[in-house]
Amino acid sequence: MSDQGTTSRAREIGLWVVQVALAAYFVYSAFMLFGDGLVKKFDEIGFGQWLRYLTGTLEIAGAIGLLIPMLCGLAALGLALVMVGAVGTELFLLANGDAMLPAILLALCAAVALLRLDTIMALVNRVRVRA
Repeated sequence: MSDQGTTSRAREIGLWVVQVALAAYFVYSAFMLFGDGLVKKFDEIGFGQWLRYLTGTLEIAGAIGLLIPMLCGLAALGLALVMVGAVGTELFLLANGDAMLPAILLALCAAVALLRLDTIMALVNRVRVRA
């Protein structure tokens, strides 16, 4: 096998490891959101508990999407956008907000989306052909 083939295979394996780890984290996070542990935090945000349920649903959908080869790039992009909201909320709406974890998750999701840009473009092209 050539050096380029080995590098490409290692990159692909590493990317899948990151995607699986992110999916596991977002499933865990969604279960936390659906439980009672974050009710107070979402009360402090001030938009109501519907946002907690929406966030949990988006995180579950994104976690599933990260594990589907055709959807992984779009799922990572969607989760990155959810994390933009989380970072903003931690920085500007919460009195004792800590934006470190959502910022790290944002960076990882954005990196996966960028590295899976081919899957996003394939979906765009499929939709464009059907339209």
